[in-house]
Amino acid sequence: MPSFTLLGQSLLSGIFVGGLYGLLGLGLSLSWGLLRLINLAHFALAFLAAYLVYQLATVWGLNPLLALGLIVPALFLFGVAMQAAFAKVGVNEFTSLLVTFGVMVVIESLIQWIWTADFRRLESPYARASFAAGSLFIPLAEAMTLVAAVVLSFSVWAWLRFTYVGKALRASAEDPHIAAAFGVDHYRLALLLSGVSAACAGVAGGAIALIHTLAPGQIYAWLGVVFAVVILGGLGNPIGPLAAGIVVGGSEAITMALTAPAWAPLVSFTLLILILLLRPDRV
Repeated sequence: MPSFTLLGQSLLSGIFVGGLYGLLGLGLSLSWGLLRLINLAHFALAFLAAYLVYQLATVWGLNPLLALGLIVPALFLFGVAMQAAFAKVGVNEFTSLLVTFGVMVVIESLIQWIWTADFRRLESPYARASFAAGSLFIPLAEAMTLVAAVVLSFSVWAWLRFTYVGKALRASAEDPHIAAAFGVDHYRLALLLSGVSAACAGVAGGAIALIHTLAPGQIYAWLGVVFAVVILGGLGNPIGPLAAGIVVGGSEAITMALTAPAWAPLVSFTLLILILLLRPDRV
């Protein structure tokens, strides 16, 4: 039986990992829930952002947060352009899986062509810093990721809940034809939301660059658990992926502490199967 300190540290690490799950799932949940597009390219954009942060910080000597401030607006524009292309060719919920998988493969190939398949690690003051809270240690980069996930999730929730644009987006997702009859421009709103989703992927990519070693093939390692987090949290719900991510991350960490790391994926997918059996209407 592990000590209480080890269990506490494991749970804390799981919560931090859950914050990253929530960041990665936020943009996917928005595009899937409000635009009915399952955007697999979201994962590739996150890793592209991670590599760009690595490049700007390592080669150009920029602070990683400043580099992220340059990358996120660029990804917003890329998301807008991608949605415009999807609208032009009439991509729907089913075909979006195939199309965005192709975009993901293209971006992965581009990453591998530029940075090769070698493992790369961003050395930064944020990655090395930590502080103590009693007998527990809190890594600065992971704490920053959790704070960013909380702030971004609640900000997007407030935007959708209280602004005219947010209400129009929710109305258009519910019934685009009725919303259009009341003057809601679904096309322009879809462009905006796609840009916001891509920008969220950029923030998640910055967190990945600060915390993890980078390799192009890792794009696919995140697919399953983030999909589970998005479905558990509810499509189109900005706070849902964060809450589900923390639950899944904490459960995985405790499972690894009590048993073995190989059992960790069992947690997220068991929860996913139970939700789909009990609440199939969540998808």
